[in-house]
Amino acid sequence: MRRTSKRLSAIAVEKAHGRARLADGDGLWLNVTHSDRKSWIFRWSRHGKAHEIGLGPYPAVSLARARELALDYRRMVVEGKNPRIERQRLKGRTFGEVSETYLTEMAGRWTNDKTAWQWRHSLTDAATPIADRNVAEVDTSDVLRILKPIWQATPESASRLRMRLEAVLDFSSARGWREGDNPARWKGHLEHLLTPRGVNGRKHHAAMPFDEGPPFLADLRTVRSAAASALAFCVLTAARTGEVIGATWDEIDLDAALWTIPASRMKMKSEHRVPLSRQAAALLQPWIKARQGYLVFPGQKPGKRMSNMAMAMTLRRLGHVGYTVHGFRSSFRDWCGDRTDAPREIAEAALAHRVGNSVELAYRRGDALEKRRQLMQAWADFCEPGT
Repeated sequence: MRRTSKRLSAIAVEKAHGRARLADGDGLWLNVTHSDRKSWIFRWSRHGKAHEIGLGPYPAVSLARARELALDYRRMVVEGKNPRIERQRLKGRTFGEVSETYLTEMAGRWTNDKTAWQWRHSLTDAATPIADRNVAEVDTSDVLRILKPIWQATPESASRLRMRLEAVLDFSSARGWREGDNPARWKGHLEHLLTPRGVNGRKHHAAMPFDEGPPFLADLRTVRSAAASALAFCVLTAARTGEVIGATWDEIDLDAALWTIPASRMKMKSEHRVPLSRQAAALLQPWIKARQGYLVFPGQKPGKRMSNMAMAMTLRRLGHVGYTVHGFRSSFRDWCGDRTDAPREIAEAALAHRVGNSVELAYRRGDALEKRRQLMQAWADFCEPGT
């Protein structure tokens, strides 16, 4: 009867050559490359999915030693543990070490020094309480210990910190350094554990603080894609995602520096005229030259609209995982309130919001286009100074 374990002999291991995988049994394999380099691998199955972990090269790790290691890992599997996670736990990789690895590997995504500094500040200074904690053992109580003291006092900073903690823990899971649900996730988890913010707990779209707008636009302008241009146009016009990705050339009048969105495409079902700043109009010039259809910002397939998630994915690729595209409308509104003397009705009109009761609306026939033009140009000059 053929043996199911300890199939290999020391002589067989030594003489093995040519690309192959030789089974010793009980999950232990000898991997041989085309250049006759040999290494040991332990394989196991969990939830119907195959996994493997390296045990070291031969002859540095002998057949006898490989069997000892395989036995240890086999016991872990029987106990319901993940050998890869357990090995990492024994090595003691801390959250601080993982954060440093994450920052190093993501550095290329942040072309702006301020953004890089903000991420480092969140993952080092703000996350100090768990810096020395094993990343495989970080749990919900650790995350709450960091977030609760600032959740109500500085909500935007707390929200960004939570997003960045979630990103590092996701990174750890992807690398096999931890397993299980992410304790920093919001949906279905922390949303039930942290006191809702805002009026009556109303959920708001995560918005980038307007002071971060100029460096973000500078980063965004380095990306050459329809989604990046659409996102920049969205920021400069304070428009909604659907309004931008559905924009057509017959809605644009560059001579008048005006974008007229028909009522059928507006949330409030009323035509909305958007005055185009110099920056917004200039952004459209390359797309006029490359025009291939009726859409201003075409999707990947000819004649098809851009995906609703295209701008959001661009935002994420630049490292801003904590913000939403719709949130830039809030950024604009906050800027109006904090940095300008623009009347409330002008700022709200720029966002295509209806202000006032039915009587006021009935008597207010104009849309304050020229006043809004001045406001949108000031916003563009703030976002992209010197252009």
